[in-house]
Amino acid sequence: MKLSTLIGATLIASSITVPAESLVVPVDDIQVPDDLEVTIWARSPMLQNPTNMDTDSAGRIWVAEGVNYRRELHRPEGDRIVVLEDTDGDGAADASHTFIQDPELISPLGLSVFDNRIVVAQPPHIIVYTDVDRDLKFDSKVDEREEFLSGFNGRNHDHSLHAIVAGPDGKWYFNQGNCGARITDKEGRVFQSGGPYYLKGAGNPEWFNNPNEYAGKMSTDGNIYNAGFAGRISPDGSGLEIVGYGFRNSYELCLSSLGDIFQNDNDDRVSCRVTWLMEGGNLGFFSKNGRRLWATDRRPGQSAARAHWRQDDPGVIPSGDVYGGGSPTGICFYENGALPKSYEGLLLSCEARARTILGYQPGLSETGSAMELGNRQRFLTSIANLNLRPSDIMVGADGALYMADWYDTKVGGHKAEDPTHSGAIYRIAPKGFRPSIPKSTGDAIADAVELLKSPAVSVRLAGFETLKANGSKALPAVKQLLVGDNKWYAARAAWLLPYLGSKGLKQCRSLLNNESAEKRLLGFRSLRAAGHDVISLAKQLVSDPNSAVRREVALSLRDADNAKKLPLVIELFASVDGQDRHYLEACGMAAEDVEEQIWVALNKKHGKAPLRWSDAHVWSTWRLTPQTAVSALIERAGADSLSIEERKQAMVTLAFVGDQDAVDAIVGLATDGGDLATDATWWLVSKGLDEWTGYGIRSVLKDKGIYDPETIEPLSVVIPPAPITKLPAATELAKRKGDVKQGKLWANSCVACHKIGDVGIEYGPDLRDWVANQGKEAFFNAVIYPSESIAHGFTGKAITLKNGDVIEGMVFSQSDPVVVVSNGGLEQMIPRNLVKSMKTMWGKSLMLSADQLGLQAEHLVDLAAYLETYTTEE
Repeated sequence: MKLSTLIGATLIASSITVPAESLVVPVDDIQVPDDLEVTIWARSPMLQNPTNMDTDSAGRIWVAEGVNYRRELHRPEGDRIVVLEDTDGDGAADASHTFIQDPELISPLGLSVFDNRIVVAQPPHIIVYTDVDRDLKFDSKVDEREEFLSGFNGRNHDHSLHAIVAGPDGKWYFNQGNCGARITDKEGRVFQSGGPYYLKGAGNPEWFNNPNEYAGKMSTDGNIYNAGFAGRISPDGSGLEIVGYGFRNSYELCLSSLGDIFQNDNDDRVSCRVTWLMEGGNLGFFSKNGRRLWATDRRPGQSAARAHWRQDDPGVIPSGDVYGGGSPTGICFYENGALPKSYEGLLLSCEARARTILGYQPGLSETGSAMELGNRQRFLTSIANLNLRPSDIMVGADGALYMADWYDTKVGGHKAEDPTHSGAIYRIAPKGFRPSIPKSTGDAIADAVELLKSPAVSVRLAGFETLKANGSKALPAVKQLLVGDNKWYAARAAWLLPYLGSKGLKQCRSLLNNESAEKRLLGFRSLRAAGHDVISLAKQLVSDPNSAVRREVALSLRDADNAKKLPLVIELFASVDGQDRHYLEACGMAAEDVEEQIWVALNKKHGKAPLRWSDAHVWSTWRLTPQTAVSALIERAGADSLSIEERKQAMVTLAFVGDQDAVDAIVGLATDGGDLATDATWWLVSKGLDEWTGYGIRSVLKDKGIYDPETIEPLSVVIPPAPITKLPAATELAKRKGDVKQGKLWANSCVACHKIGDVGIEYGPDLRDWVANQGKEAFFNAVIYPSESIAHGFTGKAITLKNGDVIEGMVFSQSDPVVVVSNGGLEQMIPRNLVKSMKTMWGKSLMLSADQLGLQAEHLVDLAAYLETYTTEE
């Protein structure tokens, strides 16, 4: 039958054909904690391919659909925003209608419902639809459409613009993947975050500007951003700020009522992560100048995860929980609602590849300066059913949890496999739960308080805005939340205090003297968010005994006046201990533009010779990378009395200083034949052909025989076309039982290009978890027909040289030289003047087929049996 969607009394036919009984993962295949249950709240044909969802104050669930996903546009009339409702209160939706369907909507990845403002993330725009007549249907004759913010790359691309989220401060938070963006706020300020990821002429997906052009370029606020980023902005479009950057592709972020930001991020290899985002922090995916990928800058002996997120570079914050290969999607923070009290403060992150939702209980670290996620658990999972692909998780207005399922055997990337485009929303709640949502009392302030108390983040915003607009009249009601025993309500109330007249402001200021460090921190955040002078606030708290409070003071000073912040930052650095990386990075951000003056003051206060520096001074110097410290660092790098690790750290600090004296010192370490020669040579190759081009390093590399463009003879590497196979179909192979021990032997055919745990080469995707998450049929098809489904992030390039030779591989640097890695991990540096062209290898895999590897049917069956048992659950 044709899918029909009910809009009032009108049936509108779509071009997608679905079965009468649409596809869905049975609840029996989904595991949750014993005191909760999963029920199906809605399923196709009421919705299809849900990418993101939100709830309104009445408990209706709004869904953004992504039927037009990547290269196959199944819906010429465009994707939809649909509204689902449980009209009889039985715990399942029974009504569905379309709010809007438009050819402009092509797999929008974000949807927010802020009262009657429906906010959709659709590159190049954040679009705001205002439902003026509140009939839950967009009518261009009555309602309003606004391109709220524009300049985001990657329409119909996973690494683009994601959901807009309401913060407890009344502002909107959003994030963009590493496709790049150049955006201008209502005040005319330009913010740009560039990088080398640019699919020129790809058609679908689409780029609207070239991120290479502004990689490493300064934004109007005086800062340089790169890769994916998160921003916040007032609902009127003013006051745009960047609150974090250096992401690969954070699918979504969420905030607690205390103001802490959490997000997840996917990987190039085996380094997906869930992270507490320290405000302003760089999470390290691209190099500082926005031109280099992590694999190019991976240091000798560095693990993939540390290199992937540049964890050994100054100016990069800790990566959080790096849990391996995956595909993280929606994320939420549960504070109050229908679940038992033990679930309060639970962070939930969807992991579509592993068919699970990861759960964390964040809390302050041992040092007290940062939020740590706590032990990772599988809050929800489907082990047996390979079709469950969680795309979003949220807390509903009724306090239950709701999970959207994309439903597919494949996980994102370039296409979907399910021809019916099925989808579902599951409810997770205590057994026998019946939904209940507070009714309006007719009292605007009382109703606003109830909205502020809502379990649903977007619903709270309307309450915040109403109470803020009422000013001092709202103070008595807000104060009742402050004195109650619910910490989440009290936190939401604290953000309002600066707007509730002089008495409200006074009460907020009193929080700065509270015996609770959490309340001092909250008071500081609230006053700062309301626009109060950070210097005067910082002076009051710069010596606070709690490191989390001092950390927040440091973060607020990054863009403050240099002369005014200088003595405060020096005092903050006095409590650096050399162990707490978050606190050190916060102080480093505060020190921007005054690093030299701060280091001179610290060094004078330290008062010791370079070889007697404390750990705190060593790490402070490493983070500040001041030119005035070069002579001392040279002494430390060459001192036999220090350990190898201490000398290496001095050399790394010199590398990040990067002036002529520092570079000359590293040249000396590379040529003296000492213990640091190998590492020093790596720095010369890594930086000497890029950032240090003006320091004569190319001649040094030529003299040492490391890189001489005049003598290089590139080796041609071309993947031959796969022969027509006679192997059985994947469905047939999947029925056979394999021998795990024999499969382990056949795995040797894979490790020339793939990692399996600790064995192999990191060229293709890591095979741990692959079969467990994708299934045997998908594995057999991938090995027999590798070009039919290329893993996301592993599309190769064909480099044609001027002499006619071709090199196929993964290109990690397109500057001079071009760095390309081919099958077997063969890495070549190709002088740019030898290159005629570089083209993306659409539709051709870098992987040899099963036939080319000499794998017969029984070998594949055994190999799949082995890989199915080889998971991160070992």
